[in-house]
Amino acid sequence: MQDKRPTLRLDKWLWQARFVKSRALAVKLIQGAGVSVNATPVGKPGHGVGAGDVLTFALGQRVVVVRIVALGTRRGPAPEARDLYEDLSPPPPPPDLSRPRPVAGGRPDKQARRRFAAMQSQALD
Repeated sequence: MQDKRPTLRLDKWLWQARFVKSRALAVKLIQGAGVSVNATPVGKPGHGVGAGDVLTFALGQRVVVVRIVALGTRRGPAPEARDLYEDLSPPPPPPDLSRPRPVAGGRPDKQARRRFAAMQSQALD
């Protein structure tokens, strides 16, 4: 007989690899945004994944592409979780430096408070 390769539930692997904080969020990710395993869309959290499979999914504004290297036995620390996959994602685009950055406001000084009070008194007149 053929030995089946070891597999793990997709939602459990995403949780163990620390892509999501809980398995419930992994289920929402799989059912909502969608996850592709080897370029095939998957809609069920119980789909079995194993070493060598390539996962593609969206996290926030970025698309994540990873190749599963190993199946975890537990949800360990982050360095241990990073050993479960090889990141194939494209690098993020460079930041747009032409857009102005917000200036930290902070607390107004005495002159700014006086100008604000003067504007309020003029508006009431």
